[in-house]
Amino acid sequence: MELTPRGRNQGHVVTFDRDADSFVEEDKELQSKWAAIEKLPTFKRIKTSFVDEITQEESGSRWQRSSSKRVVDVTKLGAVDKRLFIDKLIKHIENDNLNLLQKLRERMERVNVKLPSVEVRYKNLNVEAECEVVQGKPLPTLWNSFSSLFSDLVKTISCSSQETKLGILKDVSGIIKPARLTLLLGPPSCGKTTLLMALAGKLDQSLEVSGEICYNGHRLDEFVPQKTSAYISQYDLHIPEMTVRETIDFSARCQGVGSRADIMTEITRKEKEQGIFPDPDIDTYMKAISVEGQSENLQTEYVLKILGLDICADTLVGDALDRGISGGQKKRLTTGEMIVGPIKALFMDEISTGLDSSTTFQIVTCLQQLVHINDATAVLSLLQPAPETFELFDDLILMAEGKIVYHGPCSQALQFFKDCGFWCPERKGVADFLQEVTSKKDQRQYWYRTDIPYSYVSVDEFSQIFKTSYWGRMLDDELSQPYDKSQSHESSLSYSKYSLGKWDLFKACMKREILLMKRNSFIYIFKTVQLTITAIITMTVFLRTQLDVDLLGSNYLLGSLYYTLVRLMTNGVAELIMTITRLPVVYKQKAFYLYPAWAYCLPAAILKIPFSVLDSLVWTSITYYVIGYSPEITRFLRQFLLLIALHMSSTSMCRSLAAVFKTDVAATTVGSLVLVLMFLFGGFILPRPSLPKWLRWGFWVSPMSYGEIGITLNEFLAPRWQKIQEGNITVGREVLKSRGLDFDSNFFWISIGALLGFAVVFDILFIVALTYLKEPKQSRALVSKKRLPQLKRGEKNNEVELKNKSVAVDITHTSKEAQSTGKMVLPFLPLSIAFKDVQYFVDTPPVKFIITFLLLL
Repeated sequence: MELTPRGRNQGHVVTFDRDADSFVEEDKELQSKWAAIEKLPTFKRIKTSFVDEITQEESGSRWQRSSSKRVVDVTKLGAVDKRLFIDKLIKHIENDNLNLLQKLRERMERVNVKLPSVEVRYKNLNVEAECEVVQGKPLPTLWNSFSSLFSDLVKTISCSSQETKLGILKDVSGIIKPARLTLLLGPPSCGKTTLLMALAGKLDQSLEVSGEICYNGHRLDEFVPQKTSAYISQYDLHIPEMTVRETIDFSARCQGVGSRADIMTEITRKEKEQGIFPDPDIDTYMKAISVEGQSENLQTEYVLKILGLDICADTLVGDALDRGISGGQKKRLTTGEMIVGPIKALFMDEISTGLDSSTTFQIVTCLQQLVHINDATAVLSLLQPAPETFELFDDLILMAEGKIVYHGPCSQALQFFKDCGFWCPERKGVADFLQEVTSKKDQRQYWYRTDIPYSYVSVDEFSQIFKTSYWGRMLDDELSQPYDKSQSHESSLSYSKYSLGKWDLFKACMKREILLMKRNSFIYIFKTVQLTITAIITMTVFLRTQLDVDLLGSNYLLGSLYYTLVRLMTNGVAELIMTITRLPVVYKQKAFYLYPAWAYCLPAAILKIPFSVLDSLVWTSITYYVIGYSPEITRFLRQFLLLIALHMSSTSMCRSLAAVFKTDVAATTVGSLVLVLMFLFGGFILPRPSLPKWLRWGFWVSPMSYGEIGITLNEFLAPRWQKIQEGNITVGREVLKSRGLDFDSNFFWISIGALLGFAVVFDILFIVALTYLKEPKQSRALVSKKRLPQLKRGEKNNEVELKNKSVAVDITHTSKEAQSTGKMVLPFLPLSIAFKDVQYFVDTPPVKFIITFLLLL
């Protein structure tokens, strides 16, 4: 058989010739290779498979291209091999992804292996938030923030509460079933985000929650919901210095493979027993995504492909200052960061923000295929889905004012509202209709019944109608029957917080920290160059103009030593801002249990030690002998060692301040105050004897003090300062005594130990702060004192039952066409816009100004 195309290469005709016998030979060769793989031990067999190998051979004037399978270890596939393999599997995203998932499912069903699935039930769920009552408008103004600090004092004096409780979710119940894609619809501020976070077990502890949430019949306190499910936020938080591929790779590595390894082991065992020969490509894919601990995972390439991120996979994420990927691509990256792992339940909040309808349709299509074929559980919250996107969903949850108006199949939603008297016009999108029909402003235009006058149907009334409807009663019957826990797969729920061991987590975070240091190399190089220039200037300012070993010369050296301490101490302040910029991402990933706080803190502290060594070496090498310190090499090395310890304690202190105060404004303000206090109690500006007794404790808690003690003892206990003066005291001892630093020589090593101890204590504080302190809230719940009675009154009015409703509206307001045909005509007022002789000018600067500006440059 001859395969096209034909072409020319290096002057020769290129043809691809294959006959029927070659396929038979290839099949026999493949079977022999597969038989060799089956003889391998289990731990090797689940890592060994086939990949394509294409070779070209020159035969006379022709090039013959042959394709064969070669046996490889899937853990050793290169980055290029992985991308080519995924490109081979998925060319057309929607169709090929469906084929791939179907082949995976067929392989598992052939040997009767079941996938784990999760059914989420919530019953009588109520969520309330404590709102602070303020005067005037409920805005986070300076006065409102100031008054909240003294709210407890106000309560004690006035004996009246300044807080009230407002309901976010009000007695909602439902079932999220596996293998069915669920859409969550509702207007803004109706409780969609709160419901998704409640189902994912990620609600804030300050909220009051009542009701029951179960996964396969297990309550949230019986397992780890954060590892079983994933809440994908509408906020895109990523490290800007990492590329898209690196971000997803890191997430995939920390999330592990879950039950994939066990499933793959069981499949290979049963296929070996039954003598089944699997598809080589499917076998390679399943084995590659089942190996744990890979820094570059094949699943990353798959996620990049189906989300359309392969075109920007090697582009930095970027932020407001550094250009990176677009907003829509960041939204897809947020989704891909979670679905790359073995998560079994997905709760996605506004994942279509910033995406066009075509991209949204493509992503939802892939999610639909994933849910239907892999028995996954997924709830998507979309604001305004297009009609074609809406048709992809199986079930619908419609919310309004914290209540569920409808929970059932999407195909029955319009019939439910038709029974209530409301009809969706032909040219109106179903999703838009469902969100507007519960609105008091928009509801009237959808009333289609001519025999009954229109009256406003409130959200409470819709909710009561749904509970008495067929789908409401069926939902209630299912909730009344407990879930059969025996049907739950043993791998459906996660009972451990972290997917990897401590050492693997440490290595993953260490590798990422090294990568980020390379990406931020400009900052570290700039700081080192800045320190070098400052050292050169300091060297010229304190140039050894006199060599007299007396009190005057000692004061000269004391000033240079103190400036050395100040410069090395403040050189670590850059670590404060860099830590603060990463904290939101760290809090997000820590909440997903990708890694504990110590796994992030330890690499950040360890990898900064070489920079402390480099900066200390640069400063000491440039300034030590030029300024005129004691010429012994041991004194040089001791000062170098002391500055290393001081720099380490400075950077550790800045990291801990960033973790405690969390925001750049608070951290820089407190950090500046801490530095001033350390300089003040450091023993140079105010010597220790000059401090009042009740303030001398400040001298011993300041790292600057130990730096001052160590660096002065190293200099003034040198041999050249041992000249005896009047009173039988050496010059060096007299200088130390005048500054209150007259300690024994062993205090130099005590000072180094104290500085290293400060570094360790600050790093421990860094870990503790990230572990136990809460993430800073974006905003506080405020309600105006004027608005509060209206809210309370509205809740009481909503308790009116549907049968007592008797408010009638004149039907003449309904259009005649709607009365006769049952269809609705949307109100439309044609407008015209006229413009004439419109011109737009941009003033250019005068020529003289340009010439003057260039001369100044």
